[in-house]
Amino acid sequence: MILTLSTTATPATDLGYLLHKHPDRVHTFELSFGLARVFYPEASAERCTAALMLEVDPIALVRGRGVSETQYVNDRPYAASSFLSVAISRVFGSALGGRCKDRPELAATAIPLEIEIAALPCRGGERFLRQLFEPLGYEVDVRALPLDETFPDWGPSAYFDVKLTATVRLADALTHLYVLVPVLDQEKHYWLGPEEVEKLLRHGEGWLAAHPAREAIAQRYLRFRPLIASALARLVPEEESPTEDPESRDGAEEKIEAPFGLHEQRLARVAEVLRQSGARRVLDLGCGEGKLLRRLLADRQFEEIVGLDAGSRSLEIAAERLNLDRMPPGQRGRIRLLHGALTYRDRRLAGYDAAALVEVIEHLDPPRLAAFERVVFEFARPGWVVVTTPNAEYNALFPSLPAGRFRHADHRFEWSRAEFASWAERVAGRFGYRVELSPLGPEDPEHGALSQMAVFERVATHEPAGGVEPTSAAAR
Repeated sequence: MILTLSTTATPATDLGYLLHKHPDRVHTFELSFGLARVFYPEASAERCTAALMLEVDPIALVRGRGVSETQYVNDRPYAASSFLSVAISRVFGSALGGRCKDRPELAATAIPLEIEIAALPCRGGERFLRQLFEPLGYEVDVRALPLDETFPDWGPSAYFDVKLTATVRLADALTHLYVLVPVLDQEKHYWLGPEEVEKLLRHGEGWLAAHPAREAIAQRYLRFRPLIASALARLVPEEESPTEDPESRDGAEEKIEAPFGLHEQRLARVAEVLRQSGARRVLDLGCGEGKLLRRLLADRQFEEIVGLDAGSRSLEIAAERLNLDRMPPGQRGRIRLLHGALTYRDRRLAGYDAAALVEVIEHLDPPRLAAFERVVFEFARPGWVVVTTPNAEYNALFPSLPAGRFRHADHRFEWSRAEFASWAERVAGRFGYRVELSPLGPEDPEHGALSQMAVFERVATHEPAGGVEPTSAAAR
């Protein structure tokens, strides 16, 4: 099996410092299951590629275990698997840990990386592979390998040649590979115990908790229910409920606001703003069960509609309520549902005319707002962005809402009018937008409107403050 890491950072041969492996030598390492070799097929100032090649001895894997000869025949010498993860840890241990003694500033710098993995098994197919890597900011190119090239009619195998491209810290890229390659393979060659939970949490620090597929990753990485439960209990804060029904979740806030009919007013207002913007390709970020999507589909102005949500159950409900499986082909071709998080750079979101975030930002932890801002306003960078959020001042008028309580248990904050205005103006100034604020719903002379909306319009000639900064896969 072979893994290659390529960069075009200048000078590209700095990759040798990061990996602690000199480009002029072939480096050989003895492992318990075979040999690992590191060499550089190309090493110039413009482009440098390091290759990690594993020679797995299938007989050595089972020698002395009283097995038959047929068990010597398997895919382990050829398929990327947990052996590759072990080799990354043993051979690139310092790089994996983000250490570079001679050039410490390099280890902290995001660089353009192109990662190629040959014969990567994926139990779950290309879609699952993309669900793992695209939310982390990678552009994913996949080639399905046939079962037999001589007989193409036999169809594709479960193996893929994969190329991942991103601007990312090398340590982050190696960490993602270390965790996710065994997840794709769904096999490990060693015993799984409680120490595997610690390993997953250690290498998943900073990205796994917010990954939209974190539960699937934990389940496949750990396999056994007690280990999975232990990991998820520590990954998900106590106030979150990963099994919560999205219908009851959305209904709690609507129940408080029901006497005012605000939810329908809000959706109608957002849809009208999107229509007036002239947008034809729109994003509904945090689409939930798809109520705004249904409105947008009814308007033929919108030629391409994408709904994104971090909750797989929410997307299932949206698909059911929109009747996607029974939708006419022409209508079905206008809409896509994506699984993803708003705190990770996602190339799938780039290039759209407009984006809507209806009652979404208050569900984000405040420390993650900076990442969210860059994902939406710097990387996706639609022409228009419409954001709605509750007005915390109006909460004093709800008799059923105790002082200091939010309208929904999953809200991480609720802003006053001044706080929302301050945030919106700062974001607009930093990323090259102009913004207009307006009230939503009934207004009180003292406490303002029930909800509030910001409409951001991109200034075409304006570059974001400081330009587009290099970033790791997780927008920091």
